[in-house]
Amino acid sequence: MIKLQSDQLFTRKWFRDYGLIAIGTLFISVGYVFFMSPYKIVPGGIYGISIVLHHTFGLPLGLTALFFNIPLTIIGTKLLGPRFGAKTVVGFILTSVYVDSLSYFFGDDFLKLGDDVLLASIFGGVIIGIGVGIMFKSKATSGGTDVVAMILCKYTRRQLGQLMMIVDSCIVLIGLAVFGDWKIPLYSWITIFTMGKVIDVVLQGINYDKALLIISDKHEEIRRKIIDDLNRGGTYINGTGLFNGKDRKIIYTVVNRRELAILEEFISEIDDNAFLTVLDASEILGKGFKSLKDKISD
Repeated sequence: MIKLQSDQLFTRKWFRDYGLIAIGTLFISVGYVFFMSPYKIVPGGIYGISIVLHHTFGLPLGLTALFFNIPLTIIGTKLLGPRFGAKTVVGFILTSVYVDSLSYFFGDDFLKLGDDVLLASIFGGVIIGIGVGIMFKSKATSGGTDVVAMILCKYTRRQLGQLMMIVDSCIVLIGLAVFGDWKIPLYSWITIFTMGKVIDVVLQGINYDKALLIISDKHEEIRRKIIDDLNRGGTYINGTGLFNGKDRKIIYTVVNRRELAILEEFISEIDDNAFLTVLDASEILGKGFKSLKDKISD
């Protein structure tokens, strides 16, 4: 018997998650109906295949995607276990309903962008990326070819992300073979890249924080600057120099871009020989920043 993971019904979290799914799938549907399908952009996934079949045989876009998603979810549940929750099933069913409803009410080329396919590929990628990111926030997945990649991962032991790229790229190449236009895969890969970046922004936010590793003989003065003037914390890490074997104090701290400029200027004034490593911090969780509890509850 196939079982799907499910959440406790009608709790605050349940309403929040399914509200996010409803909003996320609407964004995804708008992206496919208004930007992808009219210009034969094939951004991988089940809807990439469905766009090819829609333009080749005139099949309804949403219903075709649903035709693929249901058996893939059943097969995936049998082979991988009940990791595909009820939210994922609701998500791909709702997306199919939205897609065909939007197609019915607005037609096949509502925006009439004409030759501005690059515009469609970028904005379509942004809108779909927002939708997928919102769905991920509800702990739902997009199903579809993700399931194929998970199955291949189980039997090939290759990285899941790599397999997802391979599967999506194969679908893009199917679009090239069917439509016979070299511009299609190029626009499609622009969309895939844009979607990935936007999903990261939705999940992690736009973060300008920087992580610093500072090695300096003036570490005590730098510590006071960080604590007293910048009102930041940090951690001492004990290290040993590779060349001379000398014990060193390494300061690890996180600051924003303005504080980074202040700290760099201060360090340059007191120690020309200081060594700094500046790292982009895509997400900082903890005291003084967003708490892990708030992150999980978002």
